Amino acid sequence: MHKELYLYVEGKPRKTVIRNYDQQDFEALIDVQRASFPPPFPEELLWSKEQLLEHVTRFPEGALCAEADGRIIGSMTGLIVSMGDYGDAHSWESITGNGFIRNHNPAGETLYVVDICVIPEYRKSGIGKWLMQAMYDTVVYLGLDRLLGGGRMPGYEAYADELSAEQYLDKVVMGELKDPVISFLLRCGRMPVTVAHQYLEDEQSRNCAVIMEWRNPFK
Repeated sequence: MHKELYLYVEGKPRKTVIRNYDQQDFEALIDVQRASFPPPFPEELLWSKEQLLEHVTRFPEGALCAEADGRIIGSMTGLIVSMGDYGDAHSWESITGNGFIRNHNPAGETLYVVDICVIPEYRKSGIGKWLMQAMYDTVVYLGLDRLLGGGRMPGYEAYADELSAEQYLDKVVMGELKDPVISFLLRCGRMPVTVAHQYLEDEQSRNCAVIMEWRNPFK
């Protein structure tokens, strides 16, 4: 993957490249994670070099980063799975091999999103949506059925005492509430499938995530 584009940051265009990351990028990728997921997000869930090495070794096509002005500003990682092995009620740990993707299955039909992150400085530039589009391109290129992944719902914390996770999702989909992650994924063309409880240790989401898909339009 090598895609060139311009992002507009503070009204000025910045040339940006979306490409596959490799071992030389590991330190920068960990820095991006640290900036993207500050506390209370558990630090032990940030990438380690051991996990990143598995990504680039097992499924390099699913290891993407965005680089602007020689600096990595975001990344996205995926693996291929057969959803018949997991079902809708899976956890992030089980379906991503705890982030090591050692369960990557080249014979599967679904590209599963392990992670997407963008540093705060670039979050209004549109690069998150471009990274998602690059992964859609990968789905089409590999002839897979769909992209699937669990979206955090960090806005849920403020409503958890009055709404179930499913009710909260319904209000976000109806436009009555906005969620930093789920609303973004909806704008990227992802469609909600179900709510997974105990998906990931995440206080803001009350450990819930919305399983959301994008179907390959050519399948």
